Amino acid sequence: MMLNMSSKKHPADLLCEAIIQKSNPLCAGIDPVIERIPECVQSDSPVQSIDAFCRGVIDVVKDIVPAVKFQSACFERYGYQGMKVLGELKNVASENGLQVVLDYKRGDIGLTAEHYAVAAQADGRADWVTVSPYLGLDSIDPFIDAGLGVFCLVRTSNPSGTAIQSQQLQNGQTVASSIASMLSSAGQSSIGEHGWSSIGAVVGATNPEDAIALRADMPSQIFLMPGVGAQGGTIESLAPSLRDGMGVLVPVSRSILYPERVTGDWQTDIQHAALAFTSSFQDGAPS
Repeated sequence: MMLNMSSKKHPADLLCEAIIQKSNPLCAGIDPVIERIPECVQSDSPVQSIDAFCRGVIDVVKDIVPAVKFQSACFERYGYQGMKVLGELKNVASENGLQVVLDYKRGDIGLTAEHYAVAAQADGRADWVTVSPYLGLDSIDPFIDAGLGVFCLVRTSNPSGTAIQSQQLQNGQTVASSIASMLSSAGQSSIGEHGWSSIGAVVGATNPEDAIALRADMPSQIFLMPGVGAQGGTIESLAPSLRDGMGVLVPVSRSILYPERVTGDWQTDIQHAALAFTSSFQDGAPS
């Protein structure tokens, strides 16, 4: 597995530098749901409404957070028009200095995986993608070879994931720890200057005890840690996953996109919600 960095810097280094610059690891999740978009932004076209809303979100979080995560499904449901908007929004985020995570959880091999890797960057920049590793390294390699960072599903935040990911294998490992060992080994060949691999892992903040064990299994993997906020995970539970204050990216979607209406201006409310989360990190939690 060779990391292609001829056209851009190492993905993990770029992400680390963005986190250091913003002094927090918050990733604003952009999961637009038309029914929840403020009425003042709505138009006769759902795609135009989503476009206007997402641009407004990017505008108010760009100076606060180091990264945004686009949920591809929220755009794919609108066909080619939705995908066109997604590509444009990825470029808008990147041009505003944000790291771009494309959340589309692909998990195939061979030529199909190669096409997915190219598609991730075809219409707009992506720095990282989410990938299912359950077909083995063949499902990961094409993304790494394309110069992308990959967050591989290991221990997800949804409750029913426990039934599969916590199953114990004959060698005593769980399914999650087995995947973690595979990623740790594979990731050694793609470690950047900051000491982190371009192969990362999705580890839910809703399972803090598992996260502790998985950090031991994956010392060089950046953890994408969903579940903080609406799903009940806490910022304090992230602390054991840190290494020298780094190593996590924390996506928060609903709690930022659709906060309690306080000021009467939807963008100001989103800005306040984002600042509330980032202040928790800047005030020293987790440490």
